[in-house]
Amino acid sequence: SLTVSSTKLIECSTNSFSPESVRLVGGAGLCSGRVEVKSNQSWASVCEADFDRQDAEVVCRDVGCGAPAALQGGLYGEGEGQTWDKEFQCKGKESLLLDCDTSDRENNTCLPGNAVGLTCSEPDDVRLVGGGSRCAGGVEWYYQGEWRIVGAEDWHVAAVVCRQLGCGSTDSELLGNTNRGFLVYCSGSESSLRECSRSYDLHPGLTVICSDLLVQPDIFLTDPMGGVFRGHQGPEMFRGYNFTITCSTQPQYPGGSFLLTFTGSNRTQTQPAVNHSAAFLFPAADDSHQGNYSCVYDNYVFSHNFSSESELLSLTITASPLPAFIIRHVVVLLILLTTITTSYLYYKPTRRQKRVNRVSSMDLYVNAMEMVSLSSRAEAGPGEERAAQGTE
Repeated sequence: SLTVSSTKLIECSTNSFSPESVRLVGGAGLCSGRVEVKSNQSWASVCEADFDRQDAEVVCRDVGCGAPAALQGGLYGEGEGQTWDKEFQCKGKESLLLDCDTSDRENNTCLPGNAVGLTCSEPDDVRLVGGGSRCAGGVEWYYQGEWRIVGAEDWHVAAVVCRQLGCGSTDSELLGNTNRGFLVYCSGSESSLRECSRSYDLHPGLTVICSDLLVQPDIFLTDPMGGVFRGHQGPEMFRGYNFTITCSTQPQYPGGSFLLTFTGSNRTQTQPAVNHSAAFLFPAADDSHQGNYSCVYDNYVFSHNFSSESELLSLTITASPLPAFIIRHVVVLLILLTTITTSYLYYKPTRRQKRVNRVSSMDLYVNAMEMVSLSSRAEAGPGEERAAQGTE
């Protein structure tokens, strides 16, 4: 008889996630804590004597953090499990702790309080590139010493990226056409991508546009007549003086417009942004101008309308010590007086010099006449001289 034996086909799949070989436990976040290494499916503490600065650089890089900031035994308590029985021989350039060489420990005991604690700096490990703003562009994650393109299958990753960058919520996201980014999985509640799972499966790169795309505009007050001064509650303006409120923003995108709003009133003014700014002129300040002002910058970018509002400018209108028209006349008179005084001081020595010149000319003329007379007398005879004297 023919015996047919049934054979079960078993499919094995490799875990696409990078193996977690090291972690920091007991610290304030993912970048600080007691160093623990995975050994035989359990976690083991590392003794301070078997760990140096080069090992710390690799661990901080492996867990996705910045450079080591502090390294001290017992800093984050003792582990409850076993102690790692190897000594790391990292060179400091490895991407993963698993890439480092190890050697047997000379001493298999680790004294209490010597479990190594490590604090890594918090890196700026996520960025958006190519969008003209820190809050828009393709997602890149600095992981294991290099910037890598991030791919995703849903909007959760975009929400985490916008939250981590402080760019508000997600306005839109777009997947690229080519498989270039390694895949990241987030639930949407994480504060940073370091808390999400990752895979090395290639996936279309993710482009994110966050709601806070535009930077906050600036608002400031100026006046040409010196009628504004700094009070306890902010700028104060004398009645009757003209003033200007200027809105400006950093050069991100061309175009756009500024809306000047006045709290407590329906009055608004709108001007196009010229060189990323707009000036709103008020000819004469009165009590109706007292209140809070703000600038709202609007722009149409990436087929969406975005806006950003400045801080409030609180303006107080106060009585001037003198009416504005009197002060203007006094200023004009002072200018005229200064001009006259300057002219007088300039032309006075010139007239004196002219008088001196005239006196000097007259002296020269008299001296010349006397010399002519003496010369004439010397040429005349004695009789003529006596006759002349008799005549005199």
